Parts: sequence; C-alpha cells; structure tokens
Amino acid sequence: MRAIDLFAGAGGFTEGATQAGATVVWAANHWQAAVQTHAANHPATEHSCQDLHQADWRRVPAHDLLLASPCCQGHTRARGKNTPSHDASRSTAWAVVSAAEYHRPAVIVVENVPEFRSWLLFAAWREAMAAMGYTLSAHVLDAADHGVPQHRERLILIGTRSRAPFRLPLRMQQHRPIAAVLDLGAGAWSPVATTRRAPATLARIARGRARFGDRFLIPYYGSGSGLTGRSLTRPIGTITTLARWAIVDGDRMRMLSVDETKAAMGFPAGYRLPAQIRPAIQMLGNAVPPPMARDVITAIREAT
Repeated sequence: MRAIDLFAGAGGFTEGATQAGATVVWAANHWQAAVQTHAANHPATEHSCQDLHQADWRRVPAHDLLLASPCCQGHTRARGKNTPSHDASRSTAWAVVSAAEYHRPAVIVVENVPEFRSWLLFAAWREAMAAMGYTLSAHVLDAADHGVPQHRERLILIGTRSRAPFRLPLRMQQHRPIAAVLDLGAGAWSPVATTRRAPATLARIARGRARFGDRFLIPYYGSGSGLTGRSLTRPIGTITTLARWAIVDGDRMRMLSVDETKAAMGFPAGYRLPAQIRPAIQMLGNAVPPPMARDVITAIREAT
C-alpha cells in the first residue's frame, strides 16, 4: 500500500503507517524544520515544504492511501477563537479535498480533534468528499487504548469509496502508566521550595502531595489535572505543543524531558528530533501517536 502524508509534521502518521507495512512515498509540511526532521527519520520518502493550498497535485506520486492531519488549533477548545491564525488554520482541511479530487485514492484517513465536527463548514467539507464518492466514518480514539502512556482523544475520519461506512475492528490494549517511560535518575532538577516558584504552583504541589504522596505529576496551568496533580500509575494527560508537565519527586521537581515526552507520544527511542527543546516539544505536541496510526492503518490493510 502506497501512502502520502499531508501536514506530516515530525512524522507520527508516517511512522505508524510504516510500522503497519505501508510505504509512504510523499510527505509535505509548511514548516521547514518539521520537513527536515521527517526526512531524517524517513529518508526514502519524497518531501515537500510548502503551503498545501498551493500544491500542484500532478507532481505528487500515485497512492492508495491519503493520510492527513490538518491544523487543529482553530478547532480545539484549548485555544481561543480570537487569534489571527484561527480561520486560516481551519481552512487547511480543504487541501484534503483538493488532493482527493485529483488522485482519488482508495482510502483517506484524516486525524483531528473531536471538535472538528463542530466546525461551521464541516457539513460542506463532508459533502465535498461525498461528491467525489467517499463515504466517511468517524471514530474517536484514545491513544492510551493503543499502548501509548497518554490519554489523547482524537477524531479519526476514514473515507472509502463504498456505500457503507468503514468500521474499525480495533482491540483495546491495557493502559500503560507514565511511570514506565520516566527516568528519575536523569534531567535537571530544582528544589520545590524556592522564592521563584509561583504560589499557584506550590498550591498544586501541596494538593498533589496530599493525594498521591511524594511522587506525582503536575501541569503548569490549571486545567485537566491542574488542581490535584496526576498519579504516575496512569497515563499522562494530553501532551501539548508547549512544555506543560512536571515531575515532583520529594523536595525536587523538573519538566519532562524531550525523550520522556517522545516516549509518552509513542515514538521509538531512536526517533530523531531537533536538538532544541522548544521545536522538539512543539513537533511532538502536534504529532499523531505512531501506535494509534499503526493500529488504524493495520485494520484498513487487513480489511481492504
């Protein structure tokens, strides 16, 4: 099965597809650093750095499977609506329609946040896909159900040229604790008790200690597990594009490292990322967890 990967980022979708036995022949993203990272890990794939609204689909290799992760920031509740890139980010989904119109692959898989279906133009987007003969099936998956030590709910839309929607015959895996990928002997620790520590952070730590003891996670802002912290015996909360999660271990604490974040996203240990922390975390926070992609594409391959 030959595949292309739109909005490929660091390559989570491509990595999962490769593990499922597909060959990703072309991948594109608008961010040069992400394209370079993708190429470093998938050198046999042809790469393009461009705005996909302006893509010449005639130059894209033939393929059976189209993978796409349009920008989710304009849809997710984690970001406000009054931002300059809000409308522009939503419109990236139309590139999927353009690519499908030209190539008409047998299967299309689109990944986004569940709120994508609440987009004002989602019905129009779905009708555009239907006009080309694609029937869409929607699946909300949690990465934790696929062996990733992270709770990360994502919408998977599968488009097939069939009358009946495609149903994923997926088996749920036992959840892995985030403790399985942490290295408490590494990293740059600092004292919990310091004059630089914000009162709100110290309050979260105090509540976490009361609930979990001396070792637990806290986020650096108050949503999700923000008020109580999080046990290391369960998957971590959603990894975002900014460093968010910290480990508290007795009287010391530190942020999760890039390697720990990479493992929490389900990437292989040897997967190459930028040396700089900020772009590495941004790429990981935008990525598709490879094990979830692998399971989805494996199910598609076995059923088609």
